[in-house]
Amino acid sequence: MIPVTEFRQFSEQQPAFRVLKPWWDVFTEYLSVVMLMIGVFGCTLQVMQDKIICLPKTTQPSQNHSSVPNTSHAIDTSTPLPPPQPSASPATVEMKGRKTDLDLQQYSFINQICYEKALHWYAKYFPYLVLIHTLIFMLCSNFWFKFPGSSSKIEHFISILGKCFDSPWTTRALSEVSGEDSEEKDNRKNNLQKATYPSQSTADNNLVQSQSLKSIPEKFVVDKASAGALDKKEGEQAKALFEKVKKFRMHVEEGDILYSMYVRQTVLKVLKFLIIIGYNSALVPKVQFTVSCDIDIQDMTGYKHFSCNHTMAHLFSKLSFCYLCFVSIYGLTCLYTLYWLFYRSLKEYSFEYVRQETGIDDIPDVKNDFAFLLHMIDQYDPLYSKRFAVFLSEVSENKLKQLNLNNEWTVDKLRQKLQVNAQNRLELPLIMLSGLPDTVFDITELQSLKLEIIQNVMIPATIAQLSNLQELSLHQCSVKIHSAALSFLKENLKILSVKFDDLRELPPWMYSLRNLEELYLYGSLGHDISRNITLESLRELKNLKVLLLKSNISKVPQAVVDVSSHLQKMYIHNNGTKLVMLNNLKKMTNLTELELVHCDLERIPHAIFSLLSLQELDLKENNLKSIEEIMSFQHLRKLTVLKLWHNSITYIPEHIKKLTSLERLTFSYNKIEVLPSHLFLCNKIRHLDLSFNDIRFIPPEIGVLQSLQYFSITSNKVESLPDELYFCKKLKTLKIGKNNLSVLSPKIGNLLFLTSLEVKGNQLEVLPPELGDCRALKRSGFIVEDVLFETLPSDIREQMKAE
Repeated sequence: MIPVTEFRQFSEQQPAFRVLKPWWDVFTEYLSVVMLMIGVFGCTLQVMQDKIICLPKTTQPSQNHSSVPNTSHAIDTSTPLPPPQPSASPATVEMKGRKTDLDLQQYSFINQICYEKALHWYAKYFPYLVLIHTLIFMLCSNFWFKFPGSSSKIEHFISILGKCFDSPWTTRALSEVSGEDSEEKDNRKNNLQKATYPSQSTADNNLVQSQSLKSIPEKFVVDKASAGALDKKEGEQAKALFEKVKKFRMHVEEGDILYSMYVRQTVLKVLKFLIIIGYNSALVPKVQFTVSCDIDIQDMTGYKHFSCNHTMAHLFSKLSFCYLCFVSIYGLTCLYTLYWLFYRSLKEYSFEYVRQETGIDDIPDVKNDFAFLLHMIDQYDPLYSKRFAVFLSEVSENKLKQLNLNNEWTVDKLRQKLQVNAQNRLELPLIMLSGLPDTVFDITELQSLKLEIIQNVMIPATIAQLSNLQELSLHQCSVKIHSAALSFLKENLKILSVKFDDLRELPPWMYSLRNLEELYLYGSLGHDISRNITLESLRELKNLKVLLLKSNISKVPQAVVDVSSHLQKMYIHNNGTKLVMLNNLKKMTNLTELELVHCDLERIPHAIFSLLSLQELDLKENNLKSIEEIMSFQHLRKLTVLKLWHNSITYIPEHIKKLTSLERLTFSYNKIEVLPSHLFLCNKIRHLDLSFNDIRFIPPEIGVLQSLQYFSITSNKVESLPDELYFCKKLKTLKIGKNNLSVLSPKIGNLLFLTSLEVKGNQLEVLPPELGDCRALKRSGFIVEDVLFETLPSDIREQMKAE
C-alpha cells in the first residue's frame, strides 16, 4: 500500500504561505487530496489483486456434430479419448482441452494474454491516469510558490507582512486614530438621523454635542496611555520595517510576474479539467465486468475463445464516476477563480476603505504584483491589509520618526548643545537629524534655532512655547509649518536665514512674516529671479531692515526695490555673476550699509552716489582697476567705512582727500604701488588697511592721523617706516610683517596703547628694548620669530609673557 504522505512534496509549502491561499485554493487542495486517494487506492488494488480471470467459452455444435469450432483440429492420436459421457442436455457439448499437468500455468498465461490483448486501455490505466492528473493539479496549484522568480517575492512579502502585523507600532498607529474614527462614525450617524428625523435631531443636538466633547478627549488620553509604551528597540525595528516596505514596493510594483503566474496556472487547470471531463465521459463505459477474449493459442491450451471477468471493473466504474464528480467540482471552482481574476482589476489595489476606517488619509494605492498580493491577502483576512497599510503611510512613518527622535534627543541632551552665537543670542544648532525633536520646544529660554541639513521638518504649534525665540536659521531644510505656528512666527520672529540648493526649499510662508527685520538668503536664484512671483511677495515684509542675497542674480530684483523705503542694510554676494542695471539702488534712500561682493563690477556704480544716508560701503572681490569716481563720494557726508579690497586697483586718486568723514579705509589685496600724501588728509581715519599690495614707501604725512588705531601694511615691499608713524599714539594694532624692514625704530616705545604687533617676515636682526615701554603689549599679541624675540632683554620678555 502506497501512503499518501509520499506525495506531500508535490503540494507542500511553508505554513506561512497559507495567508496567500484563498478559500478556493484551500477547497481545491482538499479535492486534490481526495482524488489522490482515489488514484492511490486504485493503483494499490491494481498491484495487489488479480486483474482478470478468464475461462474457455462453451459453443453450440451443429446437428451432425460434423465440426467443433472451439476444439483443436490436431488430435493427439497417441492419447485415446475418453468415452463419451451421457449428457443431460444433448444440445450442449462440453468442450475439453488438452490434458496436461499445467492447468494453473495455462490459466495464468491466458489471464495475462487477455489482460494485455482484450481489456480496454482505459480500464487498465484508469487509476494511473487519476494519479497523474491529480499530481498535475497539485503542481499547478503550488507552482508559483516554487518558481524562483515568484517564490522569492512571496517569501519576502510574507516575512514583512508577519512583522508588520505583529509590530507594536501598528497597534499604536491604529489606536491613535480610534477615537477620531469613533467621532466620525458618530457624526455620520447623527447626520443620518437628522435627515430621517429632523425634529428629533434638533431637540437632541445639544446633548450629542456635549457628550462628544466630554468623551472624545478621554478616548485620546486612554489610547495614548495604552499605546505609548514603545521602547527604543521596537521603534528601531518599526523604522527598519518602513524601509523594507518601501524597497519591496518599488521592487514588486515594477512587474506582474505573480499575477501572470497565477493566471496561467489557473488557466492550465481549467484546460486540464475540460480534457479530463471530455475523454473520461467517453471512456467510462469501456470499463466492463465481462470481456470476450479471442486469442489463437489452441496449440498450447486447446481453446481459442475465452470469457474473462475484469475483477475490479465494478469498483473502477464507481471510482471513475466519483472521480468525475470531484473533477467537475474542481473545474467549476477553477472557473470561478478565473471569473474572479478577470472580473476584478487585480493589478490595482485601493486602500480607500482602510483610509476611511483608520483615518490615515495618505495611504497610497498600489499596483501590479503588490496589488495582487494584497487582493489575495484580503481573501484570507482583510485585517492583514489594514495593519500592513500603516507601513505605507508617510504620516505614520513621520510619527514614528518623531517618536524615535524624541526618545533620542531628550531635553537634557539638547541643553548640552546650547551656545551663544555672534549676536549674543542663546542658540541651539541641530545638524543632520532625521527631523525636529518635539523636546526642542521645552527649552523656553531659547532665542535662536538653527536647523541644518534636516529633511521634512514640521514646525508644530508648540513652538509658541518659545516665547523668547527671535531668530530662525534653515540651512538646506525642507520645512512645513502648522498654521498656529505661523501665526506665532508672524508676531515674534525677527531674523530668518535660509540656505537652499533648490528653489523649492524656499519656504513660501516666509513672505508673510510681517514683523521680520532681517532676511538672509543663500542659494541659486537664477538670472530671471526678478520675474519670480515668490520674490515679489517681499513687499509684504513691511518691517524688513536687513537683506542679504548670496546668489547669482544679474540685477537687483524689483521685489527688493519694493521694500527700499524701509531697508537699511543690503548685502549682495553674487558669486562672480556680473551685476548690471543698478539704477534701482537710487530708490533705497534709507540705506546705511551696502555690500556688493563678487559682482564683477569694473567701475563704482554711479547709483551709489545718490545714497545720501550711506555709512558703510563694501566692494570686495570685484574687477575694479580705477576708482576716479571716488570724488563723488564727497556728497556722502555720512560715509565712514569704505572697503575696496580684493580688487585690481593700481593707484589711489588724490580726490580721496575730500572724503573727510572716513574712519575705516581698506585697500588690501590690490596692486597699489604708491601712497599719495593726500590720503592722510582724511584725518578721522581710525582703521587703515593697506596689506597685500606693492607699496615701497610710507609718506611721513601719516603722522597726521592722530586717531589711527589700526594700521596694516603686511605683505608689501616697505624698507623703512617714517618716525612720524610713532606720533599716532592711539595706535593699538600695528602689522608690518612680510616686508623688507631691517631696523625697528626705538620710537616704537611711544605707542603706549599698542596691544598687537606683527613684525614677522622681515630682515630684522634685533628688537629695540624700548618695546618694554609698550606695557599693553603681551607675548600672545606679538607676532615675531622666536629667535628674534630672544634678542629682547630678559626682563622685557618676562613682562610680555606675564598675562
